[in-house]
Amino acid sequence: MRENRQESVSAGNGPCDAATVRPGTLARMSALVHLVDASPYIFRAWFALPESLVDPQGRPVGAVYGFAGFLLRLLGEREPSHLGVAFDGSLTTSFRNEIHPGYKSSRERPPAELEAQLAACREMAEALGAATFVDRRYEADDLLAALVVARVGEGDRVVLVSGDKDLAQLVGPTVELWDFARDERYGPRQVEERWGVRPAQVADLLALAGDPVDDIPGVAGVGKKTATALLRVFPDLEALYDDLERVDGLPIRGARGVRRRLEEGRESAFLSRRLAVVAREAPAHASREELRWRGADRDRLRALCDRLGFDSLMGRVPRFAAAAKSG
Repeated sequence: MRENRQESVSAGNGPCDAATVRPGTLARMSALVHLVDASPYIFRAWFALPESLVDPQGRPVGAVYGFAGFLLRLLGEREPSHLGVAFDGSLTTSFRNEIHPGYKSSRERPPAELEAQLAACREMAEALGAATFVDRRYEADDLLAALVVARVGEGDRVVLVSGDKDLAQLVGPTVELWDFARDERYGPRQVEERWGVRPAQVADLLALAGDPVDDIPGVAGVGKKTATALLRVFPDLEALYDDLERVDGLPIRGARGVRRRLEEGRESAFLSRRLAVVAREAPAHASREELRWRGADRDRLRALCDRLGFDSLMGRVPRFAAAAKSG
């Protein structure tokens, strides 16, 4: 059964839910929009496939081939009615480095052989019929956030295809996070079960506990367990710092020491949240119609496969995706 059937949306609570829908929108039918975070699947393909996979000129193309396989599987299993794919314009920097130069600074620079395949990955997504989005200053997460806000505002439902925990802050009654590789789906309840906080508190959790993967400093001496305990009492970072003395009386081990560390780390906490919050104002714009998936562009896909040496890929395009792209 196809999962892209049109359904009405019921109102809810949260920054990216149907409560933000304009009057009258709920009376219309909504779309189920799949929005893909490309980078995790490109990197996964790069590490999974052998370096011996090269194009006719001998250049590595394993990341493109694996990414194409992921998209074909997604298309074949879900037959999405609306599809967008967001890419990182830079794998090393973003506007966050202007706020904090150390952001993601400990990560190794991606191999040149991988960076050389990013443009072809985007070409592949477009040839398979997806709307694509990229920006040099904003990360893919930010572009997805802007798209989610717009789609929810129009009454659509959204499935975010990614294993990135940062995107959990966008989850709501009409927004689901789907870790495709593990086939794990996260609605509001699952986010709280997995990370111990509500979706709206994910950035606050990272602000307090930090995130070594992205070099977000957090508050020194405050780990995830303590941060989670604090956010069960305080709804957000502002409420915590507005009533910091209350921490002394909480059933947290070394509560007074925690309060002292919070006082000393106030600046770092708010800086860290600026780094952790996805930028919903990012320059990614697309109407529901512009996100409508009309199938693969066979001519463009064939030319790309010929160039990359993907002789067998055309035969893997699902039958329903084989129609030429139309207006």
